[in-house]
Amino acid sequence: MSKLIARSNKPVSGDVSVPGDKSISHRALMLSTLAVGRSEVTGLLEGEDVMATAAAMRAMGATINRLGEGHYEVFGVGVGGLLEPDNIIDMGNSGTSTRLLMGLVASHDITVTMTGDASLRSRPMGRVIDPLTQMGAQITARDARFLPVMTEGTPEALPIDYTPPVASAQVKSAILLAGLNTLGETVVREETATRDHTERMLTAMGARLHIEEDGTGRIIRLQGLPELSPVSFQVPGDISSAAFLMVAASIVVGSDVTLRRVGLNPLRTGIVSALLSMGADIQIGNETTLGGEPVGDIHVRAASLKGTSNIGVDPSTMIDEFPVLFCAAAVAEGTSHFMGLRELRVKESDRLAAMAKGLASCGVTVEETPDGLTVHGMGGKIPGGGLVETHLDHRIAMAFSVLGQVAETPIIIDDAAPIQTSFPSFIDLMTGLGAGLLLDG
Repeated sequence: MSKLIARSNKPVSGDVSVPGDKSISHRALMLSTLAVGRSEVTGLLEGEDVMATAAAMRAMGATINRLGEGHYEVFGVGVGGLLEPDNIIDMGNSGTSTRLLMGLVASHDITVTMTGDASLRSRPMGRVIDPLTQMGAQITARDARFLPVMTEGTPEALPIDYTPPVASAQVKSAILLAGLNTLGETVVREETATRDHTERMLTAMGARLHIEEDGTGRIIRLQGLPELSPVSFQVPGDISSAAFLMVAASIVVGSDVTLRRVGLNPLRTGIVSALLSMGADIQIGNETTLGGEPVGDIHVRAASLKGTSNIGVDPSTMIDEFPVLFCAAAVAEGTSHFMGLRELRVKESDRLAAMAKGLASCGVTVEETPDGLTVHGMGGKIPGGGLVETHLDHRIAMAFSVLGQVAETPIIIDDAAPIQTSFPSFIDLMTGLGAGLLLDG
């Protein structure tokens, strides 16, 4: 365990690229495994979470070769071709790949047992277990909803018409992945649209997928048993990772940062809208399409942020970015109210509790509610001096690394290791831009 000390009096400036999108990287490896033939993936995130997905797909029959940095080839086994692994699969900290893999396995005649680290073993899986059980899978979990979990797939999966009780791209994707090896039409109805990477990639690979809007929301219809064609996936930069640099550039006086080729999927850009609503200076340029996903360059300059009571975006478009947005609110002038965020309590950590405690330890006045936080901004630098507990959560560690750049007294993050799960180059990239981050131990 290495502590991370965060403090600086210098602007962050430069022109950089962030690692590949984690959500897309997971899906590129999984869907390539279900194609027949050779797929190629460039820009793949090589963090621990995605490497856990790669190991799982190898254990179920895929051949995955690394050709260079972020460059991989995948020889798939086809829909219905997954093999039963010899051992328990360790998913590390990755909730996304765990839930999606449960969907893949549910409609195959194999049994797969998955576990993970202490953080992942505390995350609820019931929202995925319920629909997959309806499709015919038999799933045994600790206390009926926690890892370790054993999924016994069925060769005779039943198509379902399902409305998730909460907006969740993971639940939607798990059902669609199960539906691939299911005879008939699988339907997912979303009252609130969630990130659509799975739908975009399946369409590119030749799946028979139809999306429509009605008065109640979005309906995704998938015809089972397609033959997925191998394709070349180009993974754009991860906007969830870019969020940390966007906030750093916004709150540190004199900063000027350009982030190249970042994914701008409209169901992922809530952080941009939220920061703009607080007065951030953000410009988007060089917009194009990369691997079926919209991308562009994000140029951010320091600005005097204002507190907000209405960020004007749905949490489904930016749920993972709230920890660093709370840090932006701590530096802003005025009070910010964030509500409707109960989902943050069941992420890698209870992010509402962790952020409230961490902010308070750094001299920021904050009130925690059952579904949100009220943050009283300091209108500039914060006192700092806190010892922040990450609870094995990469986004807590990175959020306070950013906040430390405007702290009068250094902020100490108890463990830098979780950052490896999603943004292995974070510390080097930040220090290269001028940030003050020092590993201790």
